[in-house]
Amino acid sequence: MSIAPGMRLPPRRSVLDRDAPTRIRPGAIAELAADGASRVLVLNGRSALAGGGVLRLLPAHELPPGAFDSADAVVYLGRSLAESAAEPVGTPVLALAVTDEMAAAIAGAEWVSLRSLALGADARPSIRDFELLATALALVNWHASHGFSPLTGEPSTSEDAGWVRRGTNPAHDLYPRTDPSVIVAVLDEHDRILLGSNALWEKNRFSLLAGFVEPGESLEGAVEREVFEESGIHVTDAQYLGSQPWPFPLSLMLGFSARVDPERLSTLTPDGEEILELRWFSRDELRDALDDIILPGHSSIARAIIELWYGGEIVDGSATGRSR
Repeated sequence: MSIAPGMRLPPRRSVLDRDAPTRIRPGAIAELAADGASRVLVLNGRSALAGGGVLRLLPAHELPPGAFDSADAVVYLGRSLAESAAEPVGTPVLALAVTDEMAAAIAGAEWVSLRSLALGADARPSIRDFELLATALALVNWHASHGFSPLTGEPSTSEDAGWVRRGTNPAHDLYPRTDPSVIVAVLDEHDRILLGSNALWEKNRFSLLAGFVEPGESLEGAVEREVFEESGIHVTDAQYLGSQPWPFPLSLMLGFSARVDPERLSTLTPDGEEILELRWFSRDELRDALDDIILPGHSSIARAIIELWYGGEIVDGSATGRSR
């Protein structure tokens, strides 16, 4: 089995109504904070308040006094549509980035990061948890880096329930940015998959090749350029597979497969800076290596693409459901 044209990852349906009409209503944050039906996703740095390994959303009145006034950022995320969540469908959800002092004042606090949710060996966060936390972190990261307008250098202010920052002299609006990045399953003529080990990881951690899309570049062009820069391999036939938000700080991962170009000479060569080791794996070779290498976490798009190629789920040092 290979990743044939038309094969795709299952769609990640949104479980969050972004509720734009409420965003633009003057005083929306104060109104929602005073609404007893609202819930608050509390952030501290890159971690969120949790309980039992899932996100813990609090009523505003359970927050320490002054939490909203001292917050680094407050954003209205929208209304929860998750039918299996603790909160009723339609619940308004705010994200609140609190100080270390406020975080320490929350009794019985347990904190979880998006990285630990997505990349842990056994982590399988709900779609609701992943979408809420990814959205909240992306917006909080954006607020942290846009306190001053890049146009004028003057301070900007948060507007539209945290979805716009407004600059002055002259008046102008700043909107959250998203940086597209491609992540690629490179396949050769034997249908082997190419995996690389990044310089920032443990030596035995392997994943797909990835990189940011450059200005003026198509997604397909980014696939060809990034793969060649990191591996020395020329590829062709880029096929889109699916996407995943990745707010570190503001990325959107766009998944592709691509084939080694048979008409161009390629020499497998790690770039030596980002990628230190590259290995081709057949399905049998990957199965046999599972006790020696670490693959991406179960909730990452990299893992999903690898399992799409493999033909089944890869679990805890073994693989099931494989088809050829």
